[in-house]
Amino acid sequence: MSSAPQFKNPIVRWIDYRLPVFSYMHKEYRNYPMPKNLNYFWNFGALATIALVLLMVTGIVLAMHYTPHVDLAFDSVERIRREVNFGWLLQYLHTNGASMFFAVVYIHIFRGIYYGSYKAPRELLWMLGVVILLVMMATAFMGYVLPWGQMSFWAATVITNLFSAIPGIGEAIVTWLWGGFSVDNPTLNRFFSFHYLLPFVLLGVVILHVIALHVHGSNNPDGIDLTGAQDTVPFHPYFTAKDSVGTGVFLLILAVLVFYAPNFLNHPDNTIPANPLQTPAHIVPEWYFLPFYAILRAVPDKLLGVIAMFSSILVLFVLPWLDTAKVRSTRYRPLFRWFFWLLVADSILLGACGANAPEGIWLILSRTGTAYYFLHFLVLTPVLGLLETPRVPPTSINQPVLSAGAGPASSSHTSGDSQC
Repeated sequence: MSSAPQFKNPIVRWIDYRLPVFSYMHKEYRNYPMPKNLNYFWNFGALATIALVLLMVTGIVLAMHYTPHVDLAFDSVERIRREVNFGWLLQYLHTNGASMFFAVVYIHIFRGIYYGSYKAPRELLWMLGVVILLVMMATAFMGYVLPWGQMSFWAATVITNLFSAIPGIGEAIVTWLWGGFSVDNPTLNRFFSFHYLLPFVLLGVVILHVIALHVHGSNNPDGIDLTGAQDTVPFHPYFTAKDSVGTGVFLLILAVLVFYAPNFLNHPDNTIPANPLQTPAHIVPEWYFLPFYAILRAVPDKLLGVIAMFSSILVLFVLPWLDTAKVRSTRYRPLFRWFFWLLVADSILLGACGANAPEGIWLILSRTGTAYYFLHFLVLTPVLGLLETPRVPPTSINQPVLSAGAGPASSSHTSGDSQC
């Protein structure tokens, strides 16, 4: 791999000699060595970046036509859909793109948990990923308020009121968020400003996330360190082609939502203008907040519920130190694998609980799901790491392939091969 690529275009050479941006791109996104055994679950980081760029571009154009005023906001959104050229396409790309963004990021997170991508030396990479999730959630919540429909208004009222549970400073925080003593025009203006600003903050954290990724390189399904050039292939053309396949599937699903079911993931009450005098029968956030909403309502005390909800995200920060297993990948941890899929099922259950009223069987299930969620991270993850005897992973990425075709392998290698 040449450290100083020679570009044929004289203009590119002239620019690169003075500002080596093309050399950087050549090094980091063409010749960058990638583990050769990465599967399609490694597409989701690139898909998240594509979704973020899509949301920023459509959001900037939508902001040109949106009016952040309580008397005009709802009508301005309707005008965008009906009168602005291709406004309906921009608005549906933006709303459904947000759902796709969260879906991609959630899969990306579960992939990281399954393959142990948070373990040393990638702890800071993982923590930056959790920061990305938090900024995403704040941005999405504020964006949900902007259409100023019934669900937008009451979601803003309920969620901002949660901060009042913080002893001492809670009421001051709520007053600052509202810009007054109720959710009103100052609130909408603040949320619009933050919703426009935070994506640029998010982009900055994503850049730091990518830089941290390239320091030690990508993890791989076997969770082993690379032993040399025989374990890697250049990023281009192998993973640009592979990411292109994932991008095609991503865009196809997004197109189906935009053109055939644009409001499938939206709540019907948000097609009604906000009315402070009429409370909806059941206040529900967007689907990507539902598991955390279920955790919030599972605890009868308001302050403890808020603590539990935020702790469900903050616990991910310390996951690299909670996991005491000696191997990274769950591929070689057959017992832990069962509990991982139980965590996935539990998260889906919490989402269903968040979509239903907190009463009867749904309240019981949400409390059970909340208990298991924290049990998984705070008890099972460290205990299983100490008690479970994992299978022995291969010493290199090439080993499973070579040993399978080179005669009998040792029992430890065979057990690793069966998992690859």
